[in-house]
Amino acid sequence: MPKIFSGSSLQDLSQKIADHLGLEPGKVVTKKFSNQETCVEIGESVRGEDVYIGQSGCGEISDNLVELLIMINACKIASASWVTAVILCFPYARQDKKDKSRAPISAKLVASP
Repeated sequence: MPKIFSGSSLQDLSQKIADHLGLEPGKVVTKKFSNQETCVEIGESVRGEDVYIGQSGCGEISDNLVELLIMINACKIASASWVTAVILCFPYARQDKKDKSRAPISAKLVASP
């Protein structure tokens, strides 16, 4: 049975998806330290499980992206079998090609596993 987790930007939608599939959403705690660093704690075992993480690329784009990356990493190091990010509104998509010399391709960086 897959596990569904949600970043802070998609909690309502992830809850509806989990309800529709007859699953409980995964336990995750996100918080900010006093210096605004993001802290994420996965509250259950994901060892050997297929994990889906929902997050949006809208609003606080960089904060949402970092939160998603931390959640993905937490699941990987906890030995999840497979981790799939479900991203609404892909962040940095407008930076998908090099338009001048020494310019980064930011979309490629975001999409890298």
